[in-house]
Amino acid sequence: MKRAKKIPRILFAAPGSGNGKTVVTCGVLELLRQRGISCRSFKCGPDYIDPMFHRYVLGIPGCNLDSFFLNPEQVRELFWEKAGNGNLAVIEGAMGYYDGIAGISSQASAYEIAKITDTPVILVVDGRKSSLSLAALVKGFLEYEKDSRICGVILNRVSSAAACRLRPSLEKLGVSLYGSVSQCPEAEFESRHLGLTLPGEQERLRERIEALAGRMSSCVDIDGLLELADGTSLMERDRGKKPSETLVKPAGTAKRVRRIAIARDEAFCFYYEENLELLKKEGWELIPFSPLHDEGLPCGISAILLGGGYPEKYARELSENCGMMEQIRRASVQGIKILAECGGFLYLHRSLEGMDGKNYPMAGLIQADGYRTESLSRFGYVVLYDQEGRMVARGHEFHYWDSTMPGDSLKAVKPLSLRKWDCMYVTDKMIAGFPHLYYGGNPEWVLEFLESGR
Repeated sequence: MKRAKKIPRILFAAPGSGNGKTVVTCGVLELLRQRGISCRSFKCGPDYIDPMFHRYVLGIPGCNLDSFFLNPEQVRELFWEKAGNGNLAVIEGAMGYYDGIAGISSQASAYEIAKITDTPVILVVDGRKSSLSLAALVKGFLEYEKDSRICGVILNRVSSAAACRLRPSLEKLGVSLYGSVSQCPEAEFESRHLGLTLPGEQERLRERIEALAGRMSSCVDIDGLLELADGTSLMERDRGKKPSETLVKPAGTAKRVRRIAIARDEAFCFYYEENLELLKKEGWELIPFSPLHDEGLPCGISAILLGGGYPEKYARELSENCGMMEQIRRASVQGIKILAECGGFLYLHRSLEGMDGKNYPMAGLIQADGYRTESLSRFGYVVLYDQEGRMVARGHEFHYWDSTMPGDSLKAVKPLSLRKWDCMYVTDKMIAGFPHLYYGGNPEWVLEFLESGR
């Protein structure tokens, strides 16, 4: 038996990165918030920063939809669960609309998420250096896949007058022009090597988003977007099935409440909300702490989670907090489990090169040194296998810093590629390495590590 639910929804995509998806999405979310419409936000693919902007606007956590980590049924169930309590679901795409695994497949692309969730798509196109050629570009995206789901276009960095002149050429393709956003200071977000800088680092962000929404209210057809979103099909799922059951297998016995310390500050901030929710469902109490500012770890913890972020930017400050690093070393000796990803992994190194080019002592649980590279290292999705060839996790790598010894406990294999490499440190006390893990893809591995020896 299946049951259906009305979930108005819309997805903002683009021909590629840098076209202004996040700016337009945030502007729309702010306009909807001002109208009193309860929105739920989503981000396609493995992204931490853009959901922070969504949360900054809406004041509630967002969610990642990723069809590499989850199968289509799990994606739909997750979307159903997270979108169900709102009046509208707004999804932001990743990279180019059709860009998926290994750069040669549309699998795990925004297009695939649009198909799985049956969501209409608005293509956000940067029109700074083109005019009529924008119509040719849109035509190509419409025709590349017969079921492109692209219903409309928003032109970014294009004046209203120029957009008005282009409207007939776009609409004869069978899509609607929902407006344009002219080039202006409030429609530009600052960036650095990992993408946009964090919301807290953006100067006068609240003021700029409100100004952006004010500008968009007169040049973007919000009522038309709402009508498009409201016209979507009903979503179905199995009657009686709980969404979480497709993500986490039953643990069996009643769960004990345990405490896990979560590093959350300017240096460590990259976490999938779904990972944290999974831990809570499994009986873990999440206790935030700051390796930058706190003198020591929280009391009574059984595990530590060190997420990704920017330890290289705060290398000196982290190094100077000797008390915290000593407590982490003691915690490891005492058998407290440690999960460390990317930036958290670098924090456990013997030393780390900061953005100033200087080397700073770190926690020293990994006898290796972190150093800066000139380009992305081992970028993209990976499937992780243990020494017996069993798949234990799925994740992705995205880092400009590397390690003199990145670990050899697991084998990382890039999907649709011949490339593979050794990675990570896996012991009875620690799982640490560059890959960012998505627990829902294979929750048993992480959960068994946290439970073992208890």
